[in-house]
Amino acid sequence: MALPSVWSAVRVAILSLSVVGLLSMRLVGAGQDSGSVIPAESRPCVDCHAFEFMQRALQDLKKTAYNLDTR
Repeated sequence: MALPSVWSAVRVAILSLSVVGLLSMRLVGAGQDSGSVIPAESRPCVDCHAFEFMQRALQDLKKTAYNLDTR
């Protein structure tokens, strides 16, 4: 009768270790996410970047059109 009690102890130990492992993984993941947030004040405005990109694209188009006209 000693054999079934050993198997139940092994099962309980495996279950306990897996639960502790899963909980510790969750805590580690939560700790890493909290430090990666950049405050809104230091992030550049999306509209500003889009406007600057469009200005550069228009300048490139004007240069290309001028070069084609002069040929």
